[in-house]
Amino acid sequence: MSTIPAFLQRLLGRSNPREGLRPLYQAVVGQGRQPHWYLEGAVPDTLDGRFDMIVAILALVLIRLEQQGAAQESAWLTELFVDDMDGQLRQEGIGDVVVGKHVGRMMSALGGRISVYRDALDRHAGLADALRRNLYRGAPVPDAAVAHVEGALRERWVRLGCLSRDALLAGDIG
Repeated sequence: MSTIPAFLQRLLGRSNPREGLRPLYQAVVGQGRQPHWYLEGAVPDTLDGRFDMIVAILALVLIRLEQQGAAQESAWLTELFVDDMDGQLRQEGIGDVVVGKHVGRMMSALGGRISVYRDALDRHAGLADALRRNLYRGAPVPDAAVAHVEGALRERWVRLGCLSRDALLAGDIG
């Protein structure tokens, strides 16, 4: 019987260790595409709205990885996000000259949201204000919609906290 965790065995067995995190990244994207965010939560069903929702969930996952001391895995997951966003921009017809600037702004948005969401989650307050600024980008939105998103994100946060490191890295965030 091997003493190496199954997750690490999957990582070590691949030429690109980031690929071992693809199930986690796909789970993040899948969670961000759930219809309830856009229906009950009134998140704009636009490219920006979908980006913002995926970033919100990715931020929670990255904060949990940070808490679990999984810095390398967090970096690899972020690289998968960058690769995906780069590909999405190119599919939208953004040329090579400006893709880097767009990706840079996306990374800045992710970093800022990690910071503000971490602060709100640590203090158990202020998440609704952060969501209004970052997810809804200041647009008027019913309190019930914000409450739905805040409640669902806090539930996701608790769920992530209950996962072992291996389960989290394997993408068991559903």
